[in-house]
Amino acid sequence: MRRINADAGLSVLLVEQNAVAALSIAQRAYVLENGRVVMAGSAESLSSNSDVQEFYLGGASGQQKDYHTIKHYRRRKRWLT
Repeated sequence: MRRINADAGLSVLLVEQNAVAALSIAQRAYVLENGRVVMAGSAESLSSNSDVQEFYLGGASGQQKDYHTIKHYRRRKRWLT
């Protein structure tokens, strides 16, 4: 993907559920929640965002949390109001 972008000067739209993979490839990223863009920015800035780290990248410093806790209402309440 990077080579196509660099060599041909083409923009590439990558839709990927694996946030680690997507943020390692992308220059710019969007976080969608219930069909709405709730965050946007450079891949670097989103990778360092504490919410993105907790909800999509397995937690800061690889701290494991259970799926139910991560997908809990508090995120949706904050992002969708």
